[in-house]
Amino acid sequence: MSTWTQVREITLMNLRSIPERLGPSLVIVVGIAGVVGVLVALMSMSAGLTQTLGSGGRVDQAVVTRGGANGELASFLSVASVTLVKQDPAIARAADGTPLASGELIVITEVPRPGQRTGANVTLRGLEPVGLRLREGFRITGGRLFRPGVQELIVGAGAARQFAGLEVGSTLRFRGNTWRVVGHFESGGKYDSELWSDIGTVQSAWRRSGASSILVQLTRPEAMEAFAARLKADPQLDVEAKTQLAFYEGQSGQLTATIGILAGIVALIMAFGATFGALNTMYSAVSARTREIGTLRALGFGAAPVVASVMAEALLLSLSGGLLGAAVAYLAFNGYAVSTLGGGFTQVAFQFAVTPALVGQGLALALGIGFIGGLAPALRAARIPVTSALRE
Repeated sequence: MSTWTQVREITLMNLRSIPERLGPSLVIVVGIAGVVGVLVALMSMSAGLTQTLGSGGRVDQAVVTRGGANGELASFLSVASVTLVKQDPAIARAADGTPLASGELIVITEVPRPGQRTGANVTLRGLEPVGLRLREGFRITGGRLFRPGVQELIVGAGAARQFAGLEVGSTLRFRGNTWRVVGHFESGGKYDSELWSDIGTVQSAWRRSGASSILVQLTRPEAMEAFAARLKADPQLDVEAKTQLAFYEGQSGQLTATIGILAGIVALIMAFGATFGALNTMYSAVSARTREIGTLRALGFGAAPVVASVMAEALLLSLSGGLLGAAVAYLAFNGYAVSTLGGGFTQVAFQFAVTPALVGQGLALALGIGFIGGLAPALRAARIPVTSALRE
């Protein structure tokens, strides 16, 4: 009988006996399911944030902020600076010759949370009409667009889901004035957590001039390097330019990295426990089949098929646990909408995203636990002397 035939026969015999050891087998399955479920759930939060904060970023558009500012909220550009930046030759022009650049003012507003008396900080973005054209995914999903010069605003889809009092037709009190919600919009990424209005109206209400940032459409992606260099070298300006993609990735990087580290630590701690559970279960399985293993060895079965059969059982149970944990995480968390503090201490609404890559990482961790937990018991089973095993 060939080695592969021996492996197949012993493995099938071991797998058929799993129902007889259902309790110990469930220890491995449930333990690993918990590890994978927690890992995938936590990492899906990081993936959702990355998709929200990093999506929609383009390399043919640039964001200009004050030099050294760590975000739009901490940036301020004077009217003169905005005008000077818009004159750069790297900025594309509309048919009438006006630059495709939108000066935008960012302020913090407070909106109520559902069922709570306390409010949440939400970004209100005042932007120029051309700013709507620069967001290629922008569309009104309900109501209408705000009118310039009137205290009206539109609400992103994410903010509308997460906060109260943002229905079309409702009113909000900002800076002692009444603002009316006239529409809902989708634009993709972080913008869906914001409120939008006309920049002139926002400047007047908050008694500010200038802008926090400028979103520009470049003539071509290759113009970015020269554009940034010219702005930095201009003695009249103190600004910094990044591609829209690089700017938003920088905003999300620290938060998503923190969540990733937290998920790794929690999963590592739980993995230790699951590994010891697998070790204990597989040692018990080997001990219960000592005479059986000895009989097979006496009939001519080699040590390698014994090792392979024990490892196959451990890996199969681990894979079952991994699939169970990934399925639970997907059903419970994929698409689950929440909000958290983002850059500038304002709320960012996003959805958990259980991606195929995360499921793959979870299954790889499950198989790793099964391999470590099954290796030592498998080697012990192969080293049991035939005479000692037959005396059991």
